[in-house]
Formats: sequence, structure tokens, C-alpha cells
Amino acid sequence: MVAVLGPTNTGKTYLAIERMLGHRSGMIGFPLRLLARENYDRIVSIKGRNAVALVTGEEKILPPNPSWWVCTVESMPLDRAVDFLAVDEIQLCADPERGHIFTDRLLNARGLVETMFLGSDSIQPLIRRLVPRVEFVNRPRFSQLTYAGHRKLTRLPPRSAVVAFSATDVYSMAELIRRQRGGTAVVLGALSPRTRNAQVALYQAGEVDYLVATDAIGMGLNMDVDHVAFARIVKFDGFAPRRLRPAEVAQIAGRAGRHMRDGTFGTTDEVGELDPDLISRVENHEFETLKTLSWRNSALRFDTPGFLLKSLEERAPIPELSRTRDADDHLALQALVRDQEVLDLAKGKEAVRLLWEVCQVPDFRKVLSDAHTRLLGQVYRSLRTRLGRLDTDWVGKQIARLDRTEGDIDALVARIAHIRTWTYISNRPSWLSDPLHWQERTRAIEDRLSDALHERLTQRFIDRRSATLSRTLKDGRALIGGVRADGEVVVEGHVVGRLEGFRFVPDAPDRSEEARALATAARRALRDELARRLRTFEQEPDDVFALGPDGVLSADGVPVARLAAGPSVLAPLVVPFDEGMLDQAQRERVRARLERWLKEHVAARLKPLFALADGHGAGPHGLSGTARGLAFQLVEGLGVLPRPPVAPLVEGLEREDRKALAKLGVRLGVSHLYLTALAKPAAVALRGLLWAVAKGHPLPVPLPPPGRVSVEAAGAPPAFWEAIGYPPAGGRALRVDMLDRLETELLTLGKSGAPVSEVALGQRIGVSAEELGAVLSGLGYARSVAEDGAVTWRRRRPQGPRPRRGPPANADHPFAKLRQLSGM
Repeated sequence: MVAVLGPTNTGKTYLAIERMLGHRSGMIGFPLRLLARENYDRIVSIKGRNAVALVTGEEKILPPNPSWWVCTVESMPLDRAVDFLAVDEIQLCADPERGHIFTDRLLNARGLVETMFLGSDSIQPLIRRLVPRVEFVNRPRFSQLTYAGHRKLTRLPPRSAVVAFSATDVYSMAELIRRQRGGTAVVLGALSPRTRNAQVALYQAGEVDYLVATDAIGMGLNMDVDHVAFARIVKFDGFAPRRLRPAEVAQIAGRAGRHMRDGTFGTTDEVGELDPDLISRVENHEFETLKTLSWRNSALRFDTPGFLLKSLEERAPIPELSRTRDADDHLALQALVRDQEVLDLAKGKEAVRLLWEVCQVPDFRKVLSDAHTRLLGQVYRSLRTRLGRLDTDWVGKQIARLDRTEGDIDALVARIAHIRTWTYISNRPSWLSDPLHWQERTRAIEDRLSDALHERLTQRFIDRRSATLSRTLKDGRALIGGVRADGEVVVEGHVVGRLEGFRFVPDAPDRSEEARALATAARRALRDELARRLRTFEQEPDDVFALGPDGVLSADGVPVARLAAGPSVLAPLVVPFDEGMLDQAQRERVRARLERWLKEHVAARLKPLFALADGHGAGPHGLSGTARGLAFQLVEGLGVLPRPPVAPLVEGLEREDRKALAKLGVRLGVSHLYLTALAKPAAVALRGLLWAVAKGHPLPVPLPPPGRVSVEAAGAPPAFWEAIGYPPAGGRALRVDMLDRLETELLTLGKSGAPVSEVALGQRIGVSAEELGAVLSGLGYARSVAEDGAVTWRRRRPQGPRPRRGPPANADHPFAKLRQLSGM
């Protein structure tokens, strides 16, 4: 029995395979399906396909009589006797999630002639204690690994791998490298092996010079990496964030250099310098030895689910072993035994053993969710109630819904995780009527999804033309560029587009790869020009800026930003046009200058509204609570407020409040409260624009022509016409002051009993008789003509029982006091 230990790049795996092929039969277990497949292909090229078997949770290739078995550690068929047996990365015995599997192989898996364990020096003392008579072989690293300090992400040398520990960090850094260096390959643990290999192939082929990855690259990926840069030195380990241990840093950094070529490691500027002691340990491969190994009882009892749970929870027999925290299969079992139907079906050893096998179906999303537990419950119930087979129609529906390649990166990653679970199930031949069919189908779906994911990653993080450009700049020379008087952008002597304000318009089809490449070149070449323009922009006088009816802000006639819904209708957001040319700080400077101008512009155009909001000019004593409430609602309504909903507040106003409101320009009309000074066309147009931006209504909005007091209420909802001071009635929108005048005239004429002259009344408010008729009809008046031609308009009586008579709600109504005195 031999333990071959040492750092990365020592040829341990190569030695094990060479030793295995020297025996008549052998088996080797790898920590990843990716590694198993890679080494299977290598051995097949030497010994032929009929001599080699591949066994992983998701894939089984079993020729009739294989001599050599390549497996994942979890899938090693230990009931098969072989002359040689090896386990790779044996230090994973200490892993809190999977370590108990590796520990079980260390304690129990043996070859008939030779057994070999491969891994880190850190496990040597524990192997010595747990496995008597083991022989140790220590192998030195072929190349040197040295610390190279920290650099900005965009200053890393070519052939660098950048390491972080979350998909969000990986994607954001990949985006930055794409913009600055033309593109990068991306590797995450959530990618399928096929996608991961395709991304690595892009890097290996030299199409990109950078790789951004999680610690998934720390094990088994052989690449031509010269430098590993840690963009993060803290990772979440399932319980809490913690700093990487020296051995973990070395495992990842060890990807730098290959065979006899030396490599370097370092950090990005966000991390800063590493601790000198950590650097020394990594460079000299000196790490603390492991104190305990993860362990879980493998002698399980299947009498009942309770006995099974109890045997899983047994304590470790010796101090060198520590019972692992509950693994996913253990947690799944705990969840399923709470299902009474599952518990009723789990009677007898075979039924309990089957339940345990179902619990071991992995959730490749790495989260034991309720959805996964429900799936396991359905699988178990189907196996127990359908003669040990899953329902074919149900399986087909579950798999078919995953056979879709549309969607973004996250959607494809989620579907791949789901289909990998079904691939695992399809490799349980006793569970399906036609397992070969389902294995082929799930594998084909996984391949299609993987190819689509690789394509999405490439589209998002690699700009091929920009990548070519970046490779021509490896000497560090900055791009030379400028802007001509007519706005044309010239980079390295070539016109690449136009600069309009801060927005670059590439000389290429919109959203094309060529357009993105030109934008990258322009961004780099115009860094100084953009900074100069920004300084000038901040110092421009106010008369340079303008706000168009389409909500676009311009400077000297050049569009620079647009309005978007903000915290209130009077305070919209400003969204600069820059198409990624500016960084976040520069965008904020543009936004700040425009917001300052916009605030002053709105305040000047709607000065009465802001005076009302502040209460300035209301008199020495200001507004009372009731008056302030009405003022607040008037401001919210952009200067117009229907009277009926606030009639009680109006009736409760004291004489001083009425005077104060009148001083502020507020008119307490018959049907509306309104600010008389906001009827000017400029104020009407701005109110319409602000309302549309706040409500997400298309721009430009329909506006009454200057001087018109009545227009057709079309092209916008009633709330819009109310907000601009043109309340709708009878299909028309009548300016609120004219509407107030009309209703006052009608009350006066109704009181006197005099006949109504439509022409005269229309002339008083500036509308035609036809328009007047439409408005009155919309207000609820009915028209009648006497024999002598006299026209009378009266309010229609409401349908239904007559309301109890009493004083009108409106205390200003001409008949209010008369009714109160008469007891009506």
C-alpha cells in the first residue's frame, strides 16, 4: 500500500495511471466527473474502448469484460475485485460535505495486489495512524511557484486566471475584462463538464488570454496558466464567510505553471498584499497537517427508517475521525420520513434500502430545496407502487420541460442542474423500463443545453474582434484616438464612429460584435477626451440645456439624458446617455449637473406650485392644518384637485385660511380647486410631461394648442387631462378656470330662472355652442327647448330612490344657507 503525496504539478495522477495499466486489472477514483471522463479518454486511447469502463453518477460506459475502471470516488464499485486500486485527492477526507466518502475509501477500499492513495502532504500523519504499514512516497513539484504581488484587474499579464468565489463576482470581473482586454473564458462549478471544457478550450486555443473562475479550477483542470490572481481571499463555506487556508490557496495557485514551466500567483488591487507567512507557506509547500477526517458510519441498518437514521448519526469510533455534518442524502431522508405516505411504504429492509438509494439522488443545484425533496418523494412512491419502475409518461414530461435552449445564462445553468439529476436517475437501470433510451435522451439534452450555455457565455464575455485588437496591444501601448470637429471618432487612424455628447455611436450595425469592438476601442482611446468634455459640461451655463417634449435633456442641441420616473412626480430621475463610455463616478457627475438644472427649470416654470408647497406668501401665520392638507393634495395633483373628495375639508376652512390660500393663487371652484397661474402653455406642457414620465405614459403627450380652452379629450387617460388643468367632460377637455366659470354661470342662471343663450354662454368661456353642449352633457345637464325657442339646461336627476334632503355638501353652494334656514 502506497501513499503518493505532494503539491500540485508533481505527476501523481500520471504515475497512478501508469502503475494501474501495468496490472491485469485496476480501478481509480477521481473527485470529479470531469476528471474521470478526461482520464477515461486518455486510457481508452492506450488500451482501447473495450478494455476500459467509465462509472460516474451520471454516466456509465460498461463494455462486456473491462479490465480497468475509471470512476468518481462515490461511484467506485467496491464489490469488484481488482489487482490495483487508487483514490485521487485523498486529502478530501477532511471535506465537510464529501469527506466521509473519501475516508471510507481510505479505510476500506483495497486492491488485491497494490493500493495507492494520491494527495496532499497535509494528510500524511493521519494516514500513518489510520492505515498501518503504508509506504509514503513524497514527490516534489516540477516547477517553481512564486508570489508576484498585487495588480489592478485590468493590468494582469496575459495567460492569467482570476479567481473569485461567487457567480456574481465572476460575471462582473469577466465583463470588465471583456471591455478592457477583449474577452475572457469563464469557469464555475455550476457549469456542466461539457461547457467547462469548451470554455477552457477557448482559453487554450489563445482566442482569449484570460480566464475568470471560481475555485473550480483548483482541482483537475490542466491549462497553460502563467499567473493566478486572487480577486477574493474570503469564501463562504456553507456556514459563514472565512479566509482561505494556506493549503487552499496553494491548491488554486498551483494551476500556474505546467510541468517544467514556472508560475506565479498574486492578488488584485482590491485584495492587496497577502500575509508574508501565507506567501512563504505556499511557495515552500509547508502547511498545517489535518487534525481529523470526516467520517460517517457505513455499516447502515435498514430494518426501519428510524434504525437507518440512528445508524447514520452514530459517533466516530476514534478521535482522529469526526462525524460529518448531515449530508444532502441524510437531510433528504430526514425530510422524507416526515411524509406519512412514504413512511407507510418503507416497510422491510428492501424498501428502506430503496428509500436510501432514492435519497442519494443528487440535487446538482447544491441546494436541498423543497422542490427536490418533493421529486424524491414522487420517485420513491412510484418505485414502490408501480412494480419497481418509474412511470414512463411522468418521466417523459419531467424531462421534456427541460429540453429548451432559450433563456439567459442563469436559466440554462438551472436547466442543466435539473437534467443532470435526471441523468443520474436514468443510470439506475432497475428504476426504468428502458434505461438506455433515457440515458441517451438526458445526455443529449444536457449536451444541447451545455452547447447553448457555452454560446451565451462566449457572446456575453468575448468580443472576438476586440480580443484580436487587445492581442495587438500586448506591448502595453495605449490606443491613440481623438474626435474631429464634426464628431467623428478616429482611433489609430481609422474612423470608428461618432461621439454625440457622451454617447458613442459605432460605425457598425447596432448590437453587432463589430459595434462592441469599436466601442471598446473608442472607450480606451477617448478616456482623456471624455474627462475633458465632462469638465466642460459641468461648467456650462444653464441656457445651454433644454428639455424636449419627448423627455430628452439636451446640451447645445445634443441629447445627453432622458427622464425616468423618480421619487415623486415633481422629482423625476435623470438617466444619462453614454452607452457605457463613462464610469459610474462620471455618470453621477453628469446626472448631478442635469438634475441641478432640471430642479431649477421645474421650479421656475411651476413657481406657484412650489410656493404653495412651501407656504411662502400665505401671510404671517401661515396655513392651518386643514389648509396645509389641501395644499399638499393640490401639489400632488400638479395644481388641480377635484372638489367632491375634499368637500368636508373645504367646508371646514376658516376665513383666514381661505384668504391665505387665495393669496397663494388657489381658487376654490365649484367642482375643482386649482392654481390660477398654471394655465399658461409652458406650465401646462411641463405638467403633462412630468405626469407622463411618472406614470410611464408614452411621450410626447397630447397638449392643447396655446390659447385653446377646449380640446378633444383623446390620446391620454382622464387623469392626464385633470393633471394639466383640463378636466374632461363629454368627450371634451375644458380648461379648469373656464369650467369653473361655466358652472358658476349655470348656478346663477338657474337661480334667476332666465333662459340660457348657448351662444352667449359659449362666448363667455371661449367655446362654440356645439362644444358647450358636449361639455354640459358630460357634466350631467339635460337640454330642453321651449316653444319660444328658449333653451334650458337642468341637471338630470340621479336614478334610484331620492336621497334624503338636507343641506348640500358644498357650503359655498348658492342655496346652502337658504336650505339650512328653511330646514330642507
